[in-house]
Amino acid sequence: MTDLDLAAPLAAALAAKGYDSLTSVQQAVLAPEAAGRDILVSAQTGSGKTVAFGLAMSGDILDGDRLPEIPLPQALAIAPTRELALQVARELGWLYAGAGAQIATCVGGMDYRTERRALARGAQIVVGTPGRLRDHLERGSLDLSSLRACVLDEADEMLDLGFRDDLEFILQSAPAERRTLMFSATVPPAIAKLATEFQKDALRIVAQGEARQHGDIAYRAVSVTGRDRENAIFNLLRFYEAQTAIVFCKTRANVNHLLARMGNRGFKAVALSGELSQAERTHALQALRDGRARVCIATDVAARGIDLPGLELVIHADLPTNSETLLHRSGRTGRAGAKGVSALVVTSADYKKAQRLLQGAKVEAEWGPAPSADDVRARDDARVLEHPVLTAETGDEAATAALLLERFGAEGVAAAFVRLWREGRPVPEELADTPAAPEARQAPRERGDFSDAVWFALSVGHTGRAEARWLLPKICEAGGITRDAIGAIRVRQDETFVQIATASAGRFGPEVELEPGLSMRRLPGEPNLERPEQGAERGRPFRGGPKPAGRPAAGKPARARRSAGMDEQDGFADRGTSGARTAEAGGRKPKPAGKTASAPWDGAPREPRAPRTGNAPGKAPAGAPRAKFKPKGAAGSHKPAKPGKR
Repeated sequence: MTDLDLAAPLAAALAAKGYDSLTSVQQAVLAPEAAGRDILVSAQTGSGKTVAFGLAMSGDILDGDRLPEIPLPQALAIAPTRELALQVARELGWLYAGAGAQIATCVGGMDYRTERRALARGAQIVVGTPGRLRDHLERGSLDLSSLRACVLDEADEMLDLGFRDDLEFILQSAPAERRTLMFSATVPPAIAKLATEFQKDALRIVAQGEARQHGDIAYRAVSVTGRDRENAIFNLLRFYEAQTAIVFCKTRANVNHLLARMGNRGFKAVALSGELSQAERTHALQALRDGRARVCIATDVAARGIDLPGLELVIHADLPTNSETLLHRSGRTGRAGAKGVSALVVTSADYKKAQRLLQGAKVEAEWGPAPSADDVRARDDARVLEHPVLTAETGDEAATAALLLERFGAEGVAAAFVRLWREGRPVPEELADTPAAPEARQAPRERGDFSDAVWFALSVGHTGRAEARWLLPKICEAGGITRDAIGAIRVRQDETFVQIATASAGRFGPEVELEPGLSMRRLPGEPNLERPEQGAERGRPFRGGPKPAGRPAAGKPARARRSAGMDEQDGFADRGTSGARTAEAGGRKPKPAGKTASAPWDGAPREPRAPRTGNAPGKAPAGAPRAKFKPKGAAGSHKPAKPGKR
């Protein structure tokens, strides 16, 4: 680094941290063409961008080898989350320690009064989250009138979290002649638009690794059935025995559920989610750093920016929403030349989504089954044989070792050593037969070519509100198949028929339970899919079997059906000759004695009925035909005309 024009305090700090050379992004921001210019940098997580923007803004804020003794901030760094902001503050702290820097943090969840006092004492560098920084600006405790450099770290994430208005407010509060440095893993149109609004003649820097993911991360995609999803996660943790691992979930509820399951199985795990206070989050991270916990279960937002030592394994319990999130998650491991594994847990219904994510991220994953219980035990046995205590020289424990051999024998001592090794480690889970990976599937065929197929009947239909989009993933998970193996799905009144390719039909057997109360049985041949010729008088095709008694035709209330000339009996179960809906037909109970059931209409006009007691004046009783409109005061009208009015 001797050929780089670095201030002496910064060069000394880098040397003390063991920096022999700078990363590609750090070298790019110090290039002569970037000096004094606004820059827009795209760099992946773990590329050393925090140190990069610390070095880049040094020429703007340093006065020689020291920071000027001005009570107002000279540099501002904005990060999307509390953990990332605190991490940035720590990195800038050791980098600028020799230059006499006073650094203040302004993040949500911390004591506002403490932050205000730190700003009042005079801080040359301020690091914070958008919401809290805006709060300090509006209250007058933060003054950016002397700002020389502003850094937006993880700009794409800040826009995703809805911080655009806060960012615009902060940047508009800073001097126009400031230097603006934007760092983002990707540069979508929203980031490019923000750059044109708040940067001048910005230099675009693409750090090495944006188009090619870090080579030290091995991607694995494990195919599992839906019921084995959690067990596969447990076996992955046991198989790799990582010093620190992180498991990503979509929601806080999933995080809490998985944390409880892991605790029951003996894993030393902590959770990170948005519902935790800052003290709880700090305690969880400290437990990971000092070894009291080895597994972190987190949501995407909560894990943004955290830097855990020895993070060797990333597990995607829930698939990410897009390829950028996949890279962000995986970038937690494989840092600074260390090796890491990123494992995607993929159920049969999510095969295509997983392939799209990997293709969009431009990474190749090794597909295969999740580690079985035998695989975990075999890996444990290998670790026992490689344990360093077996090759260490004998010390003062020689006398005890000889006594153990004399009393228990070599075989007994060795067996005890193995039991002690396994003690405290969670027992591996037994997995069901895993579905085939995408590469093992049969060659794709033309959609609709199911001449060689088997029909199955499901015990739910229209009465159970069955839909194809609801049944499809359940069938895929139960048999470990993909959507391509499923042909027609025909929903009928009380059951549903589904067509499965013959090559995949054997996975279901004669009958299988998809979930409690929902079974699927194999049919000896093709079912009768002919629909009754009903509803022709309505001019539209019939939508299924007979409707449940008492349930009107879908989409039309009773009044609309009458006005359209539809028979009142359309869409109901058979009422019998009297027209009354009987309990056997699934309708209402017969009317009690003293109440006459209405007879079928013979087409002749009916006389209006007198209103029943309790009905509003002028309103016909339920079930009576509507009388034709008559002017007020006319004979037979329900409401007499008022005197003096016609």
